[in-house]
Amino acid sequence: MIKKGDNVIVIAGADKGKKGKVIKVLAERVVVEGVRIHKKHQKSRTSGGKGQILEVPSSIHRSNVMVVDPKSGKGTRLGKKVVAGKSVRISKKSGQEI
Repeated sequence: MIKKGDNVIVIAGADKGKKGKVIKVLAERVVVEGVRIHKKHQKSRTSGGKGQILEVPSSIHRSNVMVVDPKSGKGTRLGKKVVAGKSVRISKKSGQEI
């Protein structure tokens, strides 16, 4: 399960290979900073003001990202382990806690 704040790597799509932090988690999708950037045209709020073009990240399907292993820096699957009565997420590659 990918959570907000996780460091992930994109494994498929136009942004394949990019790394970033998860900003937002939606139902089946995640928003990663620096990945799938789109330009959004924003109208001015006042009558005489200027509009602007913003660059905002869009969502990507969660199957196209993997959590980055803290030891090797590569993508890894997640597992669960009980430590001191609490369930924690661990990296399948290195066994380290995420």
